[in-house]
Amino acid sequence: MAALGITIALLVWVAILLLISFWKQIHSSWNLPPGPFPLPIFGNFFQVDLKDIPKSFAKLAERYGPVFTLHMGGRPVVVLHGYKAVKEVLLNHKNDFSGRGEIPVFEGHKDKGVIFNNGPTWRDVRRFSLTTLRDYGMGKQGNEARIQREAYFLVEELRKTQGQPFDPTFLIGCAPFNVIADILFNRRFDYNDKQCLRLMSLFNENFYLLSTPWLQLYNNSGGFLHFLPGSHKRIIKNVSEIKQYTLERAKEHLQSLDLNCSRDLTDCLLMEMQKEKHSTEPVYTMENISVTLADLFFAGTETTSTTLRYGLLILMKYPEIEEKLHEEINRVIGPSRIPAVKDRLEMPYMDAVVHEIQRFISLVPSNLPHEATRDTMFQGYRIPKGTVVIPTLDSVLYDNQEFPEPEKFKPDHFLNENGKFKYSDYFKAFSAGKRVCVGEGLARMELFLLLSAILQHFNLKSLVEPKDIDLSPIAIGFGRTPPHYKLCVVSRS
Repeated sequence: MAALGITIALLVWVAILLLISFWKQIHSSWNLPPGPFPLPIFGNFFQVDLKDIPKSFAKLAERYGPVFTLHMGGRPVVVLHGYKAVKEVLLNHKNDFSGRGEIPVFEGHKDKGVIFNNGPTWRDVRRFSLTTLRDYGMGKQGNEARIQREAYFLVEELRKTQGQPFDPTFLIGCAPFNVIADILFNRRFDYNDKQCLRLMSLFNENFYLLSTPWLQLYNNSGGFLHFLPGSHKRIIKNVSEIKQYTLERAKEHLQSLDLNCSRDLTDCLLMEMQKEKHSTEPVYTMENISVTLADLFFAGTETTSTTLRYGLLILMKYPEIEEKLHEEINRVIGPSRIPAVKDRLEMPYMDAVVHEIQRFISLVPSNLPHEATRDTMFQGYRIPKGTVVIPTLDSVLYDNQEFPEPEKFKPDHFLNENGKFKYSDYFKAFSAGKRVCVGEGLARMELFLLLSAILQHFNLKSLVEPKDIDLSPIAIGFGRTPPHYKLCVVSRS
């Protein structure tokens, strides 16, 4: 009888917990946009494909409209799908939804740095980082000169492959890695440097793991799975190692800091720390500086590197597009002069191809999560403060009215009837508003100059027939990860 009583008590306790959970979900959904009915505790997890959440969002938008609510575990998430809704949230309500939704795997960066900061310091750190990046992008030693210098080293490394097959992951990745390293630390690495390769492997592994089903479950469950074994522990370890590296660089810089002459962005951050020496609530602590540097290092390397790597694979699948690029490069730049930013005005096809690569791969398809900073009325719905909001970027980049046949790679999406480059307001690869990518200008410049330099000197050669090249990503989640491949580059001279 005692055992029966205990069993009944446990069942009653579980039932009460389920009812409380159910009531919380119903109450939190009051006046929120429509969406699928959530289960207690699990929410709508069973209605989302963790292998392709962006695809699930698209299907749900067809049923519930461009603004709908999902429950990821016990928390409501408002998803915005399509140009009108995404633009309205990011630009018309840019202050109301400028918070950063929690990403549990980056708990070590919480309320610090630029990307994952949702604390009181994020505006100051972001504004200062943007201003400093802009300052370092100008002048004789500006970003164009940095990228041109690195383009030379990249071409020389590609020559060393002597037309033999190679994996482009780290060789190509070294170029954007060195550009951002120069801005952050006034340092350049050899392409075989062990520290350089180690950091790039950490960036690369994190970007892939963040896009796997387990990490989708982990990050959307509020971190309740923290103590279970899984790849989230690997990312947390990698994030800690990257932050330790940037902290060591900051400490080295502090030892030789000249307050009258900054060498790089690290010095600029440390100078701000010195100004706050007697502040009771300093913004620029060593911890915040190291996270800021880690954020910029990761974002400044991996996004551009992955886009270039994906772009080369796409061009091998469409050799006729590569040939047209060669013709334009021959006509505008010639065989020996280093590509320059001014060339973009006379190279509409290259400009269109670069934009189409970014549109087609939709590198961060669902955007990083935003958060409502105050109670806000949006399209007739009340979005409470603290609600996570997801303005999906792929829904804009794949709009079939703006980009006919969006699932196909077509540079014509960015060309007018006269073959001139055509701007599209739907091109939101870097997001928009208060949380737009801080390195957008640098990334745009890198993609144009580095891709032009590669194609100026080399023909791309696939190891398989172009028709057999599969462009499908190997993981879709936080980002779209391109498939692994090898290629040959054959000198054009």
